Amino acid sequence: MFLLLYGIIGFLVAVLSVTLYNVITAPMLYQAPRLQSTPWVSVLVPARDEEHNIGACLEGLVTQDYPKLEILVLDDGSTDRTAAIVNDFVERDRRVRLLAGEPLPSGWLGKNWACHQLSRHATGDFLIFTDADVRHASGAVTHTLAWMQSLDLGMLSAFSQQITRSLPEKLVVPVINMLVYSFLPMWLTYRSRAPLFAAANGQWIAFTRQAYERLGGHQAVRNQVVEDVELSRLAKRMGEKILVVCGNREVFCRMYDSDKALWEGFSKNVFGLIGHRTVPFFGLLIIFFLAFILPYFLVWVKPYAALAAIAIFLNFALRLFLALKYRQPVVVSTLLHPFAIAFTMLIGLNSYRWFKTGKIRWKGRRLQH
Repeated sequence: MFLLLYGIIGFLVAVLSVTLYNVITAPMLYQAPRLQSTPWVSVLVPARDEEHNIGACLEGLVTQDYPKLEILVLDDGSTDRTAAIVNDFVERDRRVRLLAGEPLPSGWLGKNWACHQLSRHATGDFLIFTDADVRHASGAVTHTLAWMQSLDLGMLSAFSQQITRSLPEKLVVPVINMLVYSFLPMWLTYRSRAPLFAAANGQWIAFTRQAYERLGGHQAVRNQVVEDVELSRLAKRMGEKILVVCGNREVFCRMYDSDKALWEGFSKNVFGLIGHRTVPFFGLLIIFFLAFILPYFLVWVKPYAALAAIAIFLNFALRLFLALKYRQPVVVSTLLHPFAIAFTMLIGLNSYRWFKTGKIRWKGRRLQH
């Protein structure tokens, strides 16, 4: 047990080191270099039953300070007022266009098919995909283009500043973000060609048109549940330059507005974050239990109390730095950390079960795999 605790402490020191590296050096979307030129940009929004979100999303997009912009929204078979709300924007802003989605073909997932259709209608030299539940500061497009031009990127993705209101959101969402901010040195997404250092967030993901077409676009990942991450891995394999940035102050999202939606949404995605590979997935769950939960039990066992206390301190420091840097809920993140990990692991197990039994559904559709 002593050897295990020393291993846990070593692991936590490594994770804390990556966290501090990102805290100090992480590329921030709002800290972009100077914009070099203003090519045409297409902002593309797939929307299915998004009447509660699409208006606020478009309000942010039509107030962008970027001068050459078109905004395309695809109504993907909505049964609510999504299309009517978009049409209100179409009437008052000529940059906004509404597209009617075509029937979903066999072998495609709904969002991927919607994004593919949007790309076919886009006229911009740069394509930026964003979700209907995302909110945007006025400089988001400008700063995205500036980063891409400065580093000659084919692809850029920003991790949104997450809005969390309910306790389950405050527990789980920061843990999912931790997978990026504590386990992935963000500059390595640019400096390393290894697919291991690939990541993306479909809430804000940008391509040059040439890079998107070279990758095969969303058609290349048409049946992938976690299509954004798969696109980043594909980009790495094909030698495209990519960068993952922190989108705080520029791109905001409340991912799920109910406990049921949170459970179903993350159950849809979590297993896919590990590429739907069983052995690495369960290996990660074991590591999470050992590093982030076990010390809180061992601290009450006298022979191990001192080493367990060190591990708990490292856990506390890890979550505190993450919360302060990325504007996560400080009290919940630090004091309820082991409960947050346990809850996220439970969702992960459900994600595995859903995938293996073919029960993954989202917005009324069964997702194929």
